[in-house]
Amino acid sequence: MSSIVERFKAHRATVAVVGLGYVGLPLACTIARKGFSVLGFDIDEIKVDKLNAGNSYISHIDSREISDLRHTGQLAATSDFSRIREADAIILCVPTPLTRQREPDLTFIVHTAEAIAPFVRHGQLVVLESTTYPGTSRDVLQPILERHGLRSGHDFFLAYSPEREDPGNAQFSTAVIPKVVGGDGPDALRLACALYDEVVTHTVPVTSLEAAEAVKLTENIFRSVNIALVNELKTVFEAMGIDVWEVIEAAKTKPFGYMPFYPGPGLGGHCIPIDPFYLTWKAREYGVVTRFIELAGEINTAMPQRVVDRTIEALNQVAGRASKGARILILGIAYKKNVEDTRESPAFKIMELLEKRGATVSYYDPMVAEVPKSREHPEFAGRRSVALTESVVAGFDAAVICTDHDEVDYRGLVEWSSLVVDTRNVCARLGVTRKHVIKA
Repeated sequence: MSSIVERFKAHRATVAVVGLGYVGLPLACTIARKGFSVLGFDIDEIKVDKLNAGNSYISHIDSREISDLRHTGQLAATSDFSRIREADAIILCVPTPLTRQREPDLTFIVHTAEAIAPFVRHGQLVVLESTTYPGTSRDVLQPILERHGLRSGHDFFLAYSPEREDPGNAQFSTAVIPKVVGGDGPDALRLACALYDEVVTHTVPVTSLEAAEAVKLTENIFRSVNIALVNELKTVFEAMGIDVWEVIEAAKTKPFGYMPFYPGPGLGGHCIPIDPFYLTWKAREYGVVTRFIELAGEINTAMPQRVVDRTIEALNQVAGRASKGARILILGIAYKKNVEDTRESPAFKIMELLEKRGATVSYYDPMVAEVPKSREHPEFAGRRSVALTESVVAGFDAAVICTDHDEVDYRGLVEWSSLVVDTRNVCARLGVTRKHVIKA
């Protein structure tokens, strides 16, 4: 084992990153920039071909960076899982979605483990980074990796280190975010820390795989619960004629005991809408009811319907028309500003609900030219963004701001529209206030 540690410290090791999405690709680039040889694995041949040609498919990762890493030989991509043998460390960054019954879907972890298991060799470090419930690494991943006779802690070393990516956040790149690490025994923990110590600003070792898995859920449940709180406060204060955005701005001037969270049209992204349900599901095994977490989930899940109700109400009061036959423009279908990521975006639920009420819905998003395929809303796949021009906007009865991308002409939008429903308070922030701009 000491020889592997020395290779990590000398940056002479080969690291395999399996799953080259919003977590895996930034991690692969970060490790490669540190001088390691990185071999990326993905079942999507399009991604593999783009990377090997020196191109990026994620907006906040520049193609020049990929091209440079390819030119120096630090980064390569493949779909051939037999090449796992070449790696000293294997890091799994695969999706962990929910089923339609809102239960954990570990299909990607299971299939990936089955794909690499025949090629895992003595001395390798295997790290899972996918967000999941406590016990996944030990109870699901480890038995699959041991099917071919190797044992964790003796022949290979198993660790868990939760991803902490925030796509589009230029302030916190992968390299400057501390890594929590848990291992299956002290040797696995030592190896994992030895690797990540060379990649990120510092590591935070914890006592077990399960503790590390719980850290990620705790971080995201914290956000989910606090966002649910301000979403509920928005509803209460609105009934009282109080602007929740004004209240939050004033409250955050307190230098202690308060942290601002902001309301919105619902939760999006891979983490916050999904991760809390991983813990509520696992808690049932121990006879524990997670009332607080589930209540937060109910509040946040109900927000798209509230936006739709507010839009229909505003259509009637401001435009004097019903939702049936109305033409509605959705501004922003990415789940957060300034990224092209549409995973779990509440905009799709809002579109679905509006169309069920008889409206005709189009969208504009400068980051998303075409709606990608998804399991949740396959009916929108292939729908393309309209242009944001005066003539186009004037043809809609209402515009609903779901995502407040910076490169949107909100002043023009307000000037050209007869009704704007703002779920992000972006118009007020920019000082673009009119009677036909309604907060939701």
